[in-house]
Amino acid sequence: MLSISFRNSFSFSSLGFALVACAIFSTGCGGGKPATPAASIESGDPAAAPATNVSTTPSPPAESVPVSKVAVVDPVVLIQTSAGDIKLQLAIQKAPQTVDNFLRNYVNRGFYEQTIVHHVDKGSLLAAGGYTADLQPKPTRAPIYNEAANGLKNKRGTISMARDPGVAHSGTSQFFLNVVDNEGLDYLGSENDADFGYCVFGQVIEGMEVIDRISQLAVAAQGDFPAVPQQAVVIQSVKQLK
Repeated sequence: MLSISFRNSFSFSSLGFALVACAIFSTGCGGGKPATPAASIESGDPAAAPATNVSTTPSPPAESVPVSKVAVVDPVVLIQTSAGDIKLQLAIQKAPQTVDNFLRNYVNRGFYEQTIVHHVDKGSLLAAGGYTADLQPKPTRAPIYNEAANGLKNKRGTISMARDPGVAHSGTSQFFLNVVDNEGLDYLGSENDADFGYCVFGQVIEGMEVIDRISQLAVAAQGDFPAVPQQAVVIQSVKQLK
């Protein structure tokens, strides 16, 4: 079993973050730019070329055409749970690989339906995204690169990738929602896995009261899971709204 470790604070273990892998996250392979066509001057017979009426006045420069940029829109997802709805805005510019993995490999495949919130730490966070109601792990896709160095902090109301604390780049489907500011989970450096931190990839824009309510539920140990809500919180669906 795995854990999330808080530096200089405390740790809780046995969250059971599954790390089964069998798929690929693909990033765009930037091919080279098309070659700029060279100017072509066609030479004719010098004898046939006219000797008069040759203008040496340079042609006026062509008007520059402004390049239109397509605005990047941060995706919005709705998590519908048995305890209420939570709406999130994902930080696709700050955590592009993490957001792509979350949406393409899990949200848009219906992976999260009928999974549960399997851990609640009342003073810290709640974790979900990997287990069925009977605490069986769901098979996941390949682990992704940890983008925790993106400048985003594990503040109250943010969503972050769960991972094996001993392996920096091991996140798959599971995530946690920060109930308070968890500075001990932020990126500190890349010298060791513990300091790499946990990648924030979005924030709650509606439904924080639902998270607070879940965080206050009574919990109990079940097998290797130390703090499962006694009143099951089931994720009924996760839908991308835009």
